[in-house]
Amino acid sequence: MLSPPANWLPKPLLEPLHLGWLTNAGIEAAILRLDQIDPMISGNKWFKLIEHLKSADRFGAKGIISLGGAHSNHLHALAAAGKRFGFTTVGLLRGHPQETPTVKDLQAFGMQLHWLGYGGYRARHAPGFWQPWQAQYPDLHPVPEGGGGLQGAKGCMQLRTMVSEQLNGLGWNDYDGWWLACGTGTTLAGLVLAEAGEHPVYGALAVPDDHGVAQQVESIVREAGLQDRAYELFDTSRGGFAKVDPLLLEFIDQTEQASGISLEPLYTGKALLALKQQIEAGKFARGTRLIFIHTGGLQGRRGFR
Repeated sequence: MLSPPANWLPKPLLEPLHLGWLTNAGIEAAILRLDQIDPMISGNKWFKLIEHLKSADRFGAKGIISLGGAHSNHLHALAAAGKRFGFTTVGLLRGHPQETPTVKDLQAFGMQLHWLGYGGYRARHAPGFWQPWQAQYPDLHPVPEGGGGLQGAKGCMQLRTMVSEQLNGLGWNDYDGWWLACGTGTTLAGLVLAEAGEHPVYGALAVPDDHGVAQQVESIVREAGLQDRAYELFDTSRGGFAKVDPLLLEFIDQTEQASGISLEPLYTGKALLALKQQIEAGKFARGTRLIFIHTGGLQGRRGFR
């Protein structure tokens, strides 16, 4: 069995987010601390893996093969889960062999690595891409980059229930929407499915529009047969994936000092700065209550030191 016991995962804490620019705008926000659920299997990455692991069990697989980069939070969580729960993991990596803190962890966790180069990695969506890998690893179940697709989204649907169960602790009886960073759009799609139009979901894109996140989200919700969907995407990539600038880094530093919450520059930092900018632009009325998801990924900060 690849799926771990159902009760192994601590419930992520929903807590108030106290920042001056929120208070000044009359906006209330709560942060779902997915970064705290586990020191290694962190953030939204675990939730995106849940249904993929169940599928692997149904097919009798002995492990998982998936894709990512040299700083991949997805591969890091997958390799850590494999080590923790005793299943085989193989990673297909973008680019050429390099040593990063993440890659060292993958190796320490026992993940078998294959470097595809850049052209080889770009071919990951091509028909037949998985055939030679499944021939080489017939006992492994393939999982898309980032744990994506409908199964990844379904695993994230439970985040809505987790938040709903903790609203009373904030003194809230409802909320007005979600705000979260998007890399593949899978977590956002899961929330869209769970909400079914009841509350809007706002996605802060960590990658430029041409990466096709909007198309991926639409593909997932169509496959799920959902008609009533309410979401909006914002390009917050600041020039491209993994692009950072002094304004972003200063914002992260100030926010960490003010809140005591660690952020990273690719996802949560960009998403929170984008929320500030949208609030200052008048996107949300006074009295709005938002759920901000901390999607984890703090291990990736090591690549920026």
